[in-house]
Amino acid sequence: MRTVFTVFVKEVLDNIRDRRTLMSALLMGPLFGPILFAFVINLSIERSLSDGEKTLDVPLIGAEHAPNLVQYLVSNNMNIVAAPATSEEAVRAVKLGEHDLVVVIAADFGERLRNSLPAKVELISDRANTSAERDARRVRNALYSYNRELAALRLSARGVSPLTMRPLNIDDVDVSTPSGRSGILLGMMSYFFIFAMLMGGMYLAIDTTAGERERGSLEPLLALPVTRGRLMLGKIFAACLFMVLSLMLSLASFFVALKFMPLEQLGMTPNFGPDVVVKAFLLLLPFVLLGAAVMTLVASFTKSYKEAQTWLSVLMLAPTLPILVVSLLTLRPRTELMFIPSLSQHLLLIDMVKNEPLNLLHVAISVISTLLIGTLLTWLCARLYRREGLLG
Repeated sequence: MRTVFTVFVKEVLDNIRDRRTLMSALLMGPLFGPILFAFVINLSIERSLSDGEKTLDVPLIGAEHAPNLVQYLVSNNMNIVAAPATSEEAVRAVKLGEHDLVVVIAADFGERLRNSLPAKVELISDRANTSAERDARRVRNALYSYNRELAALRLSARGVSPLTMRPLNIDDVDVSTPSGRSGILLGMMSYFFIFAMLMGGMYLAIDTTAGERERGSLEPLLALPVTRGRLMLGKIFAACLFMVLSLMLSLASFFVALKFMPLEQLGMTPNFGPDVVVKAFLLLLPFVLLGAAVMTLVASFTKSYKEAQTWLSVLMLAPTLPILVVSLLTLRPRTELMFIPSLSQHLLLIDMVKNEPLNLLHVAISVISTLLIGTLLTWLCARLYRREGLLG
């Protein structure tokens, strides 16, 4: 182990001397992800809350035909503004983006209401425009609400209880907790953690294999009276160290970033205190050895630094694919899923954020299986490092 430690120290010192690469590995990955995540979430929350509170300008054609409807829209924090003269011009204006929406009230609106017939109201909008669709949805909900109130008044005028039109009294019982709801937004944290880990060790894994081959320093290194397996172990453990540092920085960055995210305004309380940060670190720690071994293994087959960088950039997407699939399918933690590295850590981390009890069997399977796969890949690296083709 003394030889392995010597190689480990040598690679760590070499990586520290390259300050630009070190800053990119330990700052860009761990800090950029949390900052971007917090910015996007804050922007989304701010827009969703402000859209519901601001006065909405509604272009309306035929306001003189439905004064009560106009008054109802005004009472719902909407301001009636000038609109195109005809429906055709309104459609053209919405298509060109001159208006986000236009409401058109038919000329016979009042007459049809007096005769208890459906009166026509058109809401012209572009559903492909996501920004405009929020405003259109708000106007649409107000029109539906006015429609229900008119229906209830008609029934009451005829001596019929409005409850007749509601045979079912549906109560929507929400059993979710504030911590559970926060998992909807924070479910992608594991993606940033794994990405930051791999970023922390990627440059060192490349430099200790393809980089040394390209510089011509690999052959003198292999000529030393040290087994190639020990050389490889020292290089992998050095990459593991920087991956651990990157993971710690990423966890700390998210811990701080969540303090500035107003999730409470959405009824969410993230369970990501110091105790959860420590548990998440221990849960993700076994993935460090696996990630370092995989990156070193792939980089050892490449001929140049650029080629290794290209292949490892693609490889970094592989651990995130299971997370993406599970997020789309909303799968729950199951025993068989705990054997898949990155996926098992993602599922267990989500349960911790939701403040749900962890299944100790699932934790044990995740940790042991990830460590076993990482150990197997490390042994494979040590074996393949003996091949003569390593020198190119």
